[in-house]
Amino acid sequence: MPERDDILADRLNAEPTIFRGCSSSELGVIVIVAGLFWLPVSLLLARVLGAVTMGFGFAGVGVVATVIVTASLLQRMKRGRPDGYYQQRVSIGVSNVGLRRSPLIQRSGPWDIGRTHVATLPHRD
Repeated sequence: MPERDDILADRLNAEPTIFRGCSSSELGVIVIVAGLFWLPVSLLLARVLGAVTMGFGFAGVGVVATVIVTASLLQRMKRGRPDGYYQQRVSIGVSNVGLRRSPLIQRSGPWDIGRTHVATLPHRD
C-alpha cells in the first residue's frame, strides 16, 4: 500500500467554515467593522450615562451580537450558492451605487466584434 503523507488542508478549494457558514477571514472582517462601529457609539452612550468604563462592556456585547446576526444573514445569503457569490453581489451593488467600478461584465444583449468590413485572407499558390 503506498504511503500517503499529503496534508488534507493542502487540497481545499476554499476556506473552511468556522462559524455559521463564515470562514475565519469573513469573521475577521465582521469583527473589525463591528468594533469600529460599536466602540465609539458605546463609549459615547456610556459617557452620557456617566459610566465610561461601561462603554467597553456595551461594545463587547454589541460586537458579539453583530457577529451573530451578520453571520446568520451571510449564511442565509450563501446557502445553495457557489463560492464567492456574495462577494460578486457586493461588487455589483457597489458598482450600481457608483462607488467603484465592478470588474464583472453586467451587459445583457448581443455582442459585436467591432469590425466594419469583411476580412479577406491572402491567396496562396
